[in-house]
Amino acid sequence: MSVSAVDLLVLQKDNTWELEEWIVPLSTALAGVTGEQAAWAPPGGGNTIWQTVNHINYYNARILSRLKGIDPGAAVETNEETFAGVGGSQEEAAWAVVQSETKRIQLELREVIASLSESDLEAPYANSNESVGRQLARWLLHDAYHAGQIVLIRRQQGSWRS
Repeated sequence: MSVSAVDLLVLQKDNTWELEEWIVPLSTALAGVTGEQAAWAPPGGGNTIWQTVNHINYYNARILSRLKGIDPGAAVETNEETFAGVGGSQEEAAWAVVQSETKRIQLELREVIASLSESDLEAPYANSNESVGRQLARWLLHDAYHAGQIVLIRRQQGSWRS
């Protein structure tokens, strides 16, 4: 049985979003997180879970738009801006909206990745010297990296499974 590059990207997407095998996927890292926990700032500084999820959603939404042939709009000026926004007076409701958006983006990304052809993967990605396939392979690691950060934050706050 041969395995295509698209098959590998779909496997990588599944493992970084919901299939727990070698690493903790993002959906597991976020499971059961309350708005209060998401807004909690780690001691000594650093981003909150909420800020980290905003960052993930920003970049994943941009990649999703590009893969669908939609202009993602103007980019932020600095990466730090992607971590903005946390909570509010309706913290739990606002956090639920963020989580829902995260799931929507993740599932749409998987669907679009699964629909790609080998020639789609070889096409140039946006305004770069890279192919779509290389950009996706690297980008999927971004979610895994931040899922690990979320687990670490949850361990610091005592909300991670023992």
